[in-house]
Amino acid sequence: MQFGIIGSGSWGTALAKMLTDNGIAINWCVRSPEMVKHIIKRHHNPNYLTSVTFDIKLLSLFTDPGEVIKKSDHIVIVTPSAYVAPLFHRITAKDLTGKKIISAVKGMIPQYNLLLNEYLRHKYNFSIEDYFTIMGPCHAEEVAAERLSYLTFSGISLSAAKNIAVNFNTPYINTIVNNDIYGVQYAAILKNIYAVASGIAHGKGYGDNFLSVLIANAADEMAGFLRKAGIRNIRVGVHKTAKLNERKSPNYAASVYLGDLLVTCYSPFSRNRTFGSMIGKGYAVASAQIEMKMIAEGYNASRSIHIINKDVQAEIPIAQAVYEILWKKLPVSKGLKIIEDSLV
Repeated sequence: MQFGIIGSGSWGTALAKMLTDNGIAINWCVRSPEMVKHIIKRHHNPNYLTSVTFDIKLLSLFTDPGEVIKKSDHIVIVTPSAYVAPLFHRITAKDLTGKKIISAVKGMIPQYNLLLNEYLRHKYNFSIEDYFTIMGPCHAEEVAAERLSYLTFSGISLSAAKNIAVNFNTPYINTIVNNDIYGVQYAAILKNIYAVASGIAHGKGYGDNFLSVLIANAADEMAGFLRKAGIRNIRVGVHKTAKLNERKSPNYAASVYLGDLLVTCYSPFSRNRTFGSMIGKGYAVASAQIEMKMIAEGYNASRSIHIINKDVQAEIPIAQAVYEILWKKLPVSKGLKIIEDSLV
């Protein structure tokens, strides 16, 4: 396998670390020629996870995503969802022939309200058989510190997903596989919205007791949306095997669903929680975005889920309140009151 990574933010840098720590050479599309020069000279990303050093012999650096796609057969897309459509602007269906796309994108393509696999299918007739996802719970900062983390790889073919996942196994990364491509992506999108809600409450001065109830209800709300959307693995505590030495079958109490929700809502590393906290403290959306200097996927995701839910018709009062606060300028106090009244 020849891996390519498109994206040089914190998570792209973390994924590059995993592969190169295993001695795997990669093609890496980074942001600018200046970044290329810095990495070659100093052996680290100048802007993200600066403590991570790379063996330069394992890096082929580019600034053109088309070059990485051309030279790689397994391409990891790890850019903010809002940048995906511009990224593929000059890519043709022929360029993607015979390629495997591995999505580490935790958002919908906001220009189209589509998951990445749906966008690729509509634009390029790209087969879902050649599409895989990497999802958490896994903060890039803890990867940099080599603290044990878990990643879930999803694909229609479990054997193909396993063949990809093994390349990311390290002493600090354990990998899990499933074939719930739609479920893991929607869960990742929704958990970012709920992390914004958690941050808003925290910024407004609510305590841990309230946050625990909020997040418990968010987990139930997420499962309800996924169920209404026709996605499986809903039942909690029900498994296909009872053998202690075998991994349980996935459900929404598993790490990629509930685990990712918890860490994104609670962790100080969570950019969505940080963004929400700033909103709770009185920042305008634009001001919070400028000060953060990073993309909070929950912002665009709240609008995308609002639109999609017109068809899904799930009960999502927490996500809807976040949408109203961020996009309709609903006062934070009123939005939190709506959330409070929905909690059980």
